[in-house]
Amino acid sequence: MIPVIGGLALNLALGLSIITIILLSFHLRTGDNRLYLSGQRAALAVSLVSFFATFVLAQLLLSSNFDVDYVAHYTSLETPTIYKLTALWAGQAGSLLFWLFILSIYGVVAILQNRRSQQKLMPWIMIVIATVQLFFLILVNFVSNPFVPTDADFILANGLGLNPLLQNATMVIHPPLLYLGYVGFTIPFAFSIAAMAQQEMNALWIKTIRTWILFVWLMLGIGIILGGWWAYQELGWGGYWAWDPVENASFMPWLTGTALLHSIMIQEKRNMLKVWNMTLIIITFTLCIFGTFLTRSGIMSSVHSFSASSVGPIFLGFVFLILIVSFSLLFYRRAFLYSGKRIESFSSRESGFLFNNVIFVVMCFAVFWGTLFPVISEAIRGTKITVGAPFFDQINIPIGLLLLLLTGVGPLLVWRRTSKQCAIRNFTIPVTVGLVTALILFLLKMRGYVLISFSLSSFVLTTIIIEFAKGIRSRMRSQHENMLIAFWRLMRKNRSRYGGYIVHIGIVLMFVGFTGHAFDSEKEFGLKVGEKEHLNNYQFELLRISEQERPNHYAWIADLRLQDSEGKTITILQPEKRIYFFRSPDPDRRQPHSELDIYNFLNSDIYSIFNGIDTDKGVAYFKIMINPLVSWVWIGGYIFVLGTLISLYPSRKETVI
Repeated sequence: MIPVIGGLALNLALGLSIITIILLSFHLRTGDNRLYLSGQRAALAVSLVSFFATFVLAQLLLSSNFDVDYVAHYTSLETPTIYKLTALWAGQAGSLLFWLFILSIYGVVAILQNRRSQQKLMPWIMIVIATVQLFFLILVNFVSNPFVPTDADFILANGLGLNPLLQNATMVIHPPLLYLGYVGFTIPFAFSIAAMAQQEMNALWIKTIRTWILFVWLMLGIGIILGGWWAYQELGWGGYWAWDPVENASFMPWLTGTALLHSIMIQEKRNMLKVWNMTLIIITFTLCIFGTFLTRSGIMSSVHSFSASSVGPIFLGFVFLILIVSFSLLFYRRAFLYSGKRIESFSSRESGFLFNNVIFVVMCFAVFWGTLFPVISEAIRGTKITVGAPFFDQINIPIGLLLLLLTGVGPLLVWRRTSKQCAIRNFTIPVTVGLVTALILFLLKMRGYVLISFSLSSFVLTTIIIEFAKGIRSRMRSQHENMLIAFWRLMRKNRSRYGGYIVHIGIVLMFVGFTGHAFDSEKEFGLKVGEKEHLNNYQFELLRISEQERPNHYAWIADLRLQDSEGKTITILQPEKRIYFFRSPDPDRRQPHSELDIYNFLNSDIYSIFNGIDTDKGVAYFKIMINPLVSWVWIGGYIFVLGTLISLYPSRKETVI
């Protein structure tokens, strides 16, 4: 009976979304406020009913109701409770409903927060949100319904269970945060469509949209970082980014969203780039829908993607509909968006931001082309030409280094025009530090992108330190404050600017971590108990192998003693070789999985993988990797989040929108 209620809730939400669009459309034609209020209540009802349907599916998963096909496919009696809940977004039908659930949360927040401050825009905002909800409601009602009953002539005693790769703590929080980013760009898109439709683009609109963009960009960024952490901890290949199509699908809107965050500051400061910003908003939202299409269409081979299904063409049609309608409206309203102002000098901060934007968009296009090229080649020539990590590295490493350079150059430029004297004064110390760093690295026999990346990192860090030092010194002189109080109040007075600098510090540290990949080393070997093997300055000794039966898998656990060059024990590594569904009489259902163990230093990680075991010979096979500087990727990620939170936090003079 409960699955039927869930299905009925989705039917009701579908009808309410159509009613919302009709009521608000008639309000726009007639101006009747009663229609507006009715449409607003219908819009809230769509979200509330979508919440209910999601909670019903969550309850079915937690109670292991195998009468529902989705539950039978993604949970089992042995699946731990927390992973039964995360199965909500593990399959296609559930993930589409979860997309709708997150959008409904955002929809309620947007409606309640702006019902008084943005009354002129709200009808259009609600129409756009309801239209996107309607699209997903059509999918979950008619194409991929999560409440479809199990098609079997007998009662299922157990389900298939969750993929072992997804039974990881990171996967509890990584997908929701990624969805918060993906789905959240619907709201800035809705505001933009409303602003063009109503020809309303005041200061309050810009402030509101900037806050939304910054928040959802942060969520998408955290989701991407956690995805890298999951890949590093769970997949057993020693890396965190493989230019996988689904990784690229999340990276592309983050790139255009980053460009948007930079260029919208020019619109706030100088009332410029309105058409460009609208274009970026449309492209970013479209890329979010397109990324969902890549994940769910099955056209791409990826560890993250779902199997081939009929939702792909529907998603692609929706993508084209968004592009046609949005750019048609943009073309129709182009005169309203034209400001008449121009960039006065190539050496201005505006010019630096615009060049930064162009580089972000170029990188996005390079990733887009590399991701889709195999599909395009197969469609045209009948053969799929694989584009792997070497292609993406060759194209994007130079672009990334150029972006790193611009991160340091931007703060050294001033608005309107940077004079020659000002440029010499601002650039002398950072450039000197960067050149000295390059010389030292050259003498240490570092070459290529390693030398460039470390040198640019020192240049950018010096720039940011100088910017903080200038602000602190100014407050110490003018306000007679000590250094700590001056720093604290400087941050409080201009959270957006200095929070952005902290974000840049995080990005620089991540670049340092990325560059460490050039020094990776690895070795594969087999060991019997008591035997030893060496890699670089470390020694690995197999002390013992134990076995353990757990509720949802069987495990062989290796105890590997890690010693330094002097023979001093550092730690005991315990990688595992697991067999999931080991009780199944069907050998094909048993899933082997390597649960690795990592020992973290500040300057490198010791990465151990238990590849397999020959029980007859008593030999265990391992892969050991030494990955320098990886910790700085995660440290930089923490600083990136901290800086964005500082930028998001409103000052006392600001009104929270």
